[in-house]
Amino acid sequence: MRTTRIAALTAAATLAATGLVACSSESSSSSAAGESDAVIVTIGTTDADQLAWTAFEEEAQQRGIDLDIQQFSEYPPVNPALAENQIEISKFQTINYQAQYNASSGNDLRIIGSGEINILGLYWKDHDSLDGIEGQEVAIPNDPSNQGRAINVLVQAGLVTLRDGAPRLTPTPNDIDEATSTVKVVAVDASQTPSAYNEGRPAVVNNNWLGRAGIDPASAVAADDPNSELAEPYINVFSVRAEDIDNETYAKLVDAWQSDAVTEALNQDSGGTAVQVNRPKEELNEILDKLVEEYK
Repeated sequence: MRTTRIAALTAAATLAATGLVACSSESSSSSAAGESDAVIVTIGTTDADQLAWTAFEEEAQQRGIDLDIQQFSEYPPVNPALAENQIEISKFQTINYQAQYNASSGNDLRIIGSGEINILGLYWKDHDSLDGIEGQEVAIPNDPSNQGRAINVLVQAGLVTLRDGAPRLTPTPNDIDEATSTVKVVAVDASQTPSAYNEGRPAVVNNNWLGRAGIDPASAVAADDPNSELAEPYINVFSVRAEDIDNETYAKLVDAWQSDAVTEALNQDSGGTAVQVNRPKEELNEILDKLVEEYK
């Protein structure tokens, strides 16, 4: 299997500088991998080191596709690389993150299919329920991608209420009605939420910090509902340029991700917090467009 991995890409220009220019969608649909009949697809991600991606490569090959994986060390360069034809498809972001990019860049990247949603939880050291949480100070991540979702975890748990007219999907701490809420919310850098937890304060902790902090994902005292409308912006998706929205080869990659083998590997990677979501691309793009309007 042909797989190219780049350890640290910090800017989209690096792809061009190292000669890693993706094939166009037309060429990828007709080119062969060496002497085989497999199609080569260049895909960008930040997660190629996870078990799910090993399973994904194998599932893609079974569908006649060899993945040329471009591993990015951070999120910001990936969408520009896709928009500039340096990769053909990406699988690294949520609908919410893509909406922020589209709104700020003016580009119109589209969604060709869904992957998993990672449940976001509220953790409280030495507690197994919400009993006694009234009056507590709850730490939440302050980055735009997670802050609104963290607040909605607390909304779903009945701990905070939002002011009239507040955006339902992207609320900020200023949108919280403190008079009718039972906890106080403090937004901190995501890396500091495990510290708040270890100090005995309740905290909404991103999944990528749970393992580093030694927090058991199963110990959450509350979590968002992956089937709720409030969780929809946080579905992870496969993204393409608008002209590739009906590309059948790329659609096969979505099918490969939804396979039993990838699902099992996702569970291992996430400690059981990843839930596969299989939504039509039309619905996913409706969610995307609604969020883009909120961010403009």
